[in-house]
Amino acid sequence: MAKKLAEEAIEVVIDAVNGKTDAVVRESADLLYNLTVLWASAGVRPEDVWREMERREHLLGIAEKLPKSPLKLPKTIAPKVARRPIVALEARARKRH
Repeated sequence: MAKKLAEEAIEVVIDAVNGKTDAVVRESADLLYNLTVLWASAGVRPEDVWREMERREHLLGIAEKLPKSPLKLPKTIAPKVARRPIVALEARARKRH
């Protein structure tokens, strides 16, 4: 299932890069379907994911999605953003799967 999910994600990216909006819609539907199947297989509920998204929004806000380096944008449009400090939430690191 994980391989199928990765395949669908790659197809979405390729179609997006090529500007094929209709194909992005179709492949996104496949991607979301396979993601929900993977969640069910792993015992993950959509509410768990939404809760994590809310946690991140409260912790970092939109700053999480801003470029990490102003070098990614021309200096004339680089945002002047005060970033929140990053702090460890747990004493031990968790292994990601």
